[in-house]
Amino acid sequence: MWVKLCCLLLYFLALFVLARVFEAVAWYESGFLATQLVDPVALSFRKLRTILECRGLGHSGLPEKKDVRELVEKSGDLMEGELYSALKEEEASESVSSTNFSGEMHFYELVEDTKDGIWLVQVIANDRSPLVGKVHWEKMVKKVSRFGIRTGTFNCSSDPRYCRRRGWLKSTLIMSVPQTSTSKGKVMLKEYSGRKIEVEHIFKWITAHAASRIKTIYNSEHLKEEWNKSDQYRVKIYLFANLDQPPAFFSALSVKFTGRVEFIFVNVENWDNKSYMAEIGVYKTPSYILRTPEGIYRYGNNTGEFISLRAMDSFLRSLQPEVNDLFVLSLVLVNLMAWMDLFITQGATIKRFVVLISTLGTYNSLLIISWLPVLGFLQLPYLDSFYEYSLKLFRYSNTTTLASWVRADWMFYSSHPALFLSTYLGHGLLIDYFEKKRRRNNNTDEVNANNLEWLSSLWDWYTSYLFHPIASFQHFPFDSDWDEDPDLFLERLAFPDLWLHPLIPTDYIKNLPMWRFKCRGVHSDEEMLETFQDSESDSDSENKEVFSSEKEVSEDEDLNTFHSRSEGEPRCGAETCSCANKSCHHEPYERKARSYGSYSTTGDMEPDWSAWPSEMLHCTECVVCLENFANGCLLMGLPCGHVFHQNCIVMWLAGGRHCCPVCRWASYKKKQPYTHPQPLSSDAPS
Repeated sequence: MWVKLCCLLLYFLALFVLARVFEAVAWYESGFLATQLVDPVALSFRKLRTILECRGLGHSGLPEKKDVRELVEKSGDLMEGELYSALKEEEASESVSSTNFSGEMHFYELVEDTKDGIWLVQVIANDRSPLVGKVHWEKMVKKVSRFGIRTGTFNCSSDPRYCRRRGWLKSTLIMSVPQTSTSKGKVMLKEYSGRKIEVEHIFKWITAHAASRIKTIYNSEHLKEEWNKSDQYRVKIYLFANLDQPPAFFSALSVKFTGRVEFIFVNVENWDNKSYMAEIGVYKTPSYILRTPEGIYRYGNNTGEFISLRAMDSFLRSLQPEVNDLFVLSLVLVNLMAWMDLFITQGATIKRFVVLISTLGTYNSLLIISWLPVLGFLQLPYLDSFYEYSLKLFRYSNTTTLASWVRADWMFYSSHPALFLSTYLGHGLLIDYFEKKRRRNNNTDEVNANNLEWLSSLWDWYTSYLFHPIASFQHFPFDSDWDEDPDLFLERLAFPDLWLHPLIPTDYIKNLPMWRFKCRGVHSDEEMLETFQDSESDSDSENKEVFSSEKEVSEDEDLNTFHSRSEGEPRCGAETCSCANKSCHHEPYERKARSYGSYSTTGDMEPDWSAWPSEMLHCTECVVCLENFANGCLLMGLPCGHVFHQNCIVMWLAGGRHCCPVCRWASYKKKQPYTHPQPLSSDAPS
């Protein structure tokens, strides 16, 4: 995960550097930057009209270029970046979709239940022609869609009862606007009553109703009162301009940010005294001033802060985001990070996509699960202060120059999705190249694996998990038992109960404790050494070979080593202990239980218990072969504490019986260590 996160951060850094390169190239070729101001006098009439349409100002009654230029100057400064975006948007002849309502419920869900947007709906009465023709309606849809206004058509023939209840007996236009200034408030429907069925007149009607929601100030006394007033809104944006009404993009944003940001229009057209404007820091008009508890911010001075709906929308979202905005941002980042797995994973193509699908599902599930407690915490009343401090941090960080560059780059790459996808693909291919080179240097075989080999290993892994409920985690992939013995599958089909037997690895056997059985008797140490010199040397050499080979061979080779060592090791030496012969009997289970924990000695001959591990039970007989331990025999103990001949217990465990022959405790599970009983005072030597 951290590798993918680092790769994603490197990709964002590359995008930032690439945007600066594009700016340098544009400056070298044209001699201007995107933040450079444009003189409207040097623009043609068509370009000026395009700027007015993008800002949402009517120009139908202005036939001369001078009047159009003055209207552009009154609405705000024009930058090269805004002019480029407006011309590109005009050239792009993309058809905007319009919704066709199927009935009352569909209309209610989309229009009346939507509290943060504007709808324009054309109602077509029964057996009537539409109020706006098809050609003019398409122009209207394209014009209002620039400002986030959604459109639709409701044909009364689909639900005549609802039209009669609403009073829609003739074809008309309906506009849906939020009624209150609170978030998720009521929605009111307004019907167009104009006589002229033209695009410009209908657009003026829409902008007039949208502008009526914005608080308008006409004198300095009202401005002073509003500026010093403290209310529920922590963020306010003021437009100081010499206009009859605010631009359409400003009105549309006031609806979109209902309950979060208050929009105020200050009409300075007939002001004689502008001294108070100088006191609050406004020295020119038009000006867009953002007032927050931290101070005032002049919109339009940094990179990408254009006088348009899209630029101001991204600016306000970064200052006053909703929870849904943060969730969408986290969703995009998590999926971009998950797609890095397609390039980091090496091997077969099918393997890459399987890992990618698994990563996408895991990351998105974890994201949704992690957001649930966050949403719950935000509903708690005593977290209001935390919420306010978080918004304060957003306002501080997103009014910096670096934040303005990031917003400008976001708008640039989102308007050029092909460039964004191509750079992401190129970055991924570079990661794939370096990852493949690194793994080849490490001699990793999975780089050269083809699709067929990987699918075969995947099938083995799947069938092993399906047919054998695992008792411990295995490395994927591993060799299947069916490759060596094809009859195993038929055997399992014949005995269904075997499907439930767990598949337990036998590599734990080599970690079980092993030692040699020794007796302390009449013979001295020198005689014992001479008697067993040959057998001891052979046993020690074989024991060293076993332990050195255990680190280098696989599981099957370890088992073969155990068998070969056990076959070469004599079960009984040349001389046996009399204590073992006297204390152990060949009755299998009655006497066997008596041999654990107690023993008898005759004279000074007894087993040397000091060589035994402390957690092992003291005994002198192997219950697998029912033979006594001989001096020099190799023993092995299980986690439960019972002891056996090494060869006997290895054969027992390798046969699939992973439990103790005595107590049936699992041979691969740890158990509380056994505590040897203290001898009684009567048994103590005198």
